Amino acid sequence: MGSLNKKKYIKIAKNVIDLEIKALKKLKSSMNNSFEEAVSAIVKCQSKVILCGVGKSGLIAAKIAATLSSVGTPSFSLSASDCSHGDLGSISKKDILILISYSGSTEELKNIIKYANRNKILLIGIMSKKNSILYKASDIKLLIPEVAEAGLGIVPTSSTISQLSIGDALAVATMSKKNINKKDFKKYHPAGSLGEKLKTVEDLMLTKNKIPFINENSNMKNALRIITLKKLGTLLVRDVKGNTTGIITDGQIRRFSEKNESLYGLKVKNIMTKNPKKVEKDTLAMKALSIMNENKITSLCVNSTINKRKTIGIVHIHNILENTSY
Repeated sequence: MGSLNKKKYIKIAKNVIDLEIKALKKLKSSMNNSFEEAVSAIVKCQSKVILCGVGKSGLIAAKIAATLSSVGTPSFSLSASDCSHGDLGSISKKDILILISYSGSTEELKNIIKYANRNKILLIGIMSKKNSILYKASDIKLLIPEVAEAGLGIVPTSSTISQLSIGDALAVATMSKKNINKKDFKKYHPAGSLGEKLKTVEDLMLTKNKIPFINENSNMKNALRIITLKKLGTLLVRDVKGNTTGIITDGQIRRFSEKNESLYGLKVKNIMTKNPKKVEKDTLAMKALSIMNENKITSLCVNSTINKRKTIGIVHIHNILENTSY
């Protein structure tokens, strides 16, 4: 009996998912120039994007507002019921107002629509019915196809998935039009797993007097002193112009010592590895770690973007492993 019930519930789950997939396919086919108008308006907005809905649509509004904010468009959501009790004052004429209602005729939205029209606030409507108040009042109309709901045909499922999807599409399209890159995205996600994934070499590298530099004409006695003092197991070798010409590791020194009686009479340039591996400061830490693993090395030079021969930092494998959970 228990096994039969499990199969029944799995069948229900699949039916719900099938309905939602059909809804998304209908939404995809319905996309038109109104979407482009909405994206352009959001990008040009000099103030805030405010979203509002009732019930499940209100929850979707909050999620879309959070997503827009996370990709560089200042946004927040308002409770439709609170708007009739003073919160309309938080909407200014320079804002964009996005109202979400499947029917487009939700009673609680009427006062907000009137306020937006009276104050000439740009109104983007997300609804499914052309004969609705919201459709008629909206400056930009994002019409969602009418869809079959799961759960007795009345539980908001397919419709809310459609609302959520068009909201995500607006956020990502806006992000693209604003040319938001990973570095920009990181500003809005400094913590958590996203922030960790977006850490760059610049966040973790050692700079200035912490970089273990040595001149290529220095003797190995001095090199041993500096490599011991800096405790990185690595030396970056420079010429008289300050350009990085090579690298020496403590492993190299040990291997060389095994084959030669004395290092002290040698110059640094005699045993250094030329043209050390380098990255730019905006390289993701995850990518830098991958480069180290592929090349079986423990450090990378971070070179200037202006003069690619000058090193402005060094990132050691320990800097990455100690500050991330990769």
